[in-house]
Amino acid sequence: MQPFAQLPGTAAGPRPGAGRPAPVLVAVGHGSRDPRARATLTRLLDRVRALRPGLDARLAHIELNAPLLDATLADLAAEGREAVLVPLLLAPGYHVTHDLPAALAAVPELPARVAEPLGPHPLLAEALAGRLAEAGWTPADSASTATGVVLASAGSRDPRSAATLRRIAAALGDRLGGTPVLPAYASAAAPTVPEAVAALAARGRPRVAVASCFTAPGLFAARAAARAPWIAADPLGAHPALARLVLHRYDGAARARARTGRHATPRRELVTI
Repeated sequence: MQPFAQLPGTAAGPRPGAGRPAPVLVAVGHGSRDPRARATLTRLLDRVRALRPGLDARLAHIELNAPLLDATLADLAAEGREAVLVPLLLAPGYHVTHDLPAALAAVPELPARVAEPLGPHPLLAEALAGRLAEAGWTPADSASTATGVVLASAGSRDPRSAATLRRIAAALGDRLGGTPVLPAYASAAAPTVPEAVAALAARGRPRVAVASCFTAPGLFAARAAARAPWIAADPLGAHPALARLVLHRYDGAARARARTGRHATPRRELVTI
């Protein structure tokens, strides 16, 4: 595996044809009533633009916040542009497999592709570990036999989502020196955060941190953090590794769109972690 610094997603991106601009990167957030969410994702897109000067990167939301995805896609079609939609979501689920393809299908004149969700990927584990370190996690905690981590996420009824979260948890555990990391969910799946905390305590791991597998603040992230018996990490937000991951997903989808044509749906990427 390449070192993180050499992973795709910074200055080296897809090369458009002569006189043809690169596809617009549309970063798609879920939307939230928490006013911090949109501001957080705006900062993430600022980091993405700093890593790839000249790239047209726009934020859109599935619901609740402007600009909404439908309006953004209509604008791009009117401008005669191409687009790559990068879900700011951590795993497959209804939004990735249904809402985003349906939004593209409603604008058939727009050449576009939906990228993979953000997880799993080594850069995601880097961002999660970084947020835990900011919350107070130390190398001594990684070496302790009393510590454990709950990886809190929104949850989905799609079985692929749970499988993805298990892979993310395993990657984070490896990055934390073998610390047990249990995935937990705010809705639609089990275990809950309190149940995962109790499971770790039953294994002799009473010192439990909560890692926030959310891209931005919101109700579910706040509820998960409130259940932490020890420390709780902030959502991933504008972490530098997450910005690089957004570009990595964009680059992969842009190359695939060029090979296979418009409106293709994403195929599951195999990632060695």
